Amino acid sequence: MGLRLKIEGSESIDLKETSITNVKFGADIPHDSNARSTDLGSTILIEGKILAPVDGEAADDTSKIAKWALVPAENSDCYRNVEIKVVNASQIVRQINVPNAFVVDYEEDFSDDTGAGVFKLLIKQKKDKMTSLKFEGGFSGE
Repeated sequence: MGLRLKIEGSESIDLKETSITNVKFGADIPHDSNARSTDLGSTILIEGKILAPVDGEAADDTSKIAKWALVPAENSDCYRNVEIKVVNASQIVRQINVPNAFVVDYEEDFSDDTGAGVFKLLIKQKKDKMTSLKFEGGFSGE
């Protein structure tokens, strides 16, 4: 199974199956609610590898993600369009579109043990735009 990440804003960020290792989608509903809450949110945790360029290849776009994480709230570019595709046997299993995503947390970890860097990106959909979030599946082909 492969995972693809595309982020559109002031610049394009594109990470392929070789970079993304894990995606966790979650619905955030207050746990102290006694009924279905209107205070609904959504988080997505994206984990992957930071790949070094080899044989003249271009560097991956992970440094652009780090820069996005530092965009202040006063700048409208802190909200970006994120598209995640889960692909199995050249077929899209899930497609998640988060049109007003912002970074909640971003980490990079470099270790001698693994020989490569890893990153974790936690994003949320802007709460007043929750109806714009699309979580789709059941595609017949790519």
